[in-house]
Amino acid sequence: MKKIIIVFAFSLLCIKGFGQKESEASDFKKNEIKVNALYLVLGVFDATYERAINDESSFGTSITILLDKEADINTAFAISPYYRFYFGKKPVSGFFMEGFGLYQNVSRYDNYYYGNFTTEKEEKVKAFALGIGLGGKWYTKRNVMFEISAGIGRNLSISSNLNDTDYSRITGKGSISVGYRF
Repeated sequence: MKKIIIVFAFSLLCIKGFGQKESEASDFKKNEIKVNALYLVLGVFDATYERAINDESSFGTSITILLDKEADINTAFAISPYYRFYFGKKPVSGFFMEGFGLYQNVSRYDNYYYGNFTTEKEEKVKAFALGIGLGGKWYTKRNVMFEISAGIGRNLSISSNLNDTDYSRITGKGSISVGYRF
């Protein structure tokens, strides 16, 4: 009987100990919004929502919209869901690796020469890619976030309104982002 009481008491202590550790781990804020300052300077709006799954992983989605028709980036619209795994000591921060999908609408303009005449044709390209990325994320005590990341992927599906497309099979994304965790 004495052994049963000792085992029962030890079990209660273990459960209470594990429960305490779990509540401490889930105290951090799990939602985050951010804006890509690099793209904003180039005339493109890129916003991201990210949600932490646990201390070391998260998922999120970026939406990119062209603001300036004369911008250096020709992506009219893009959406990119991703999954990240973090290696930092703090929850969802530090160095990370990610896997992402990228669907994008791109407008390209090509010049065609016919003797003395030049014609410009607009090519609308829709592409879907899968890729990997690396980066780092840091937070202040007031939950302001700074992030640098880059990724490269391969276009798996490309559709174009012109038959002679030479749209690249390789695509990429990058960010220098500022945001807030809540």
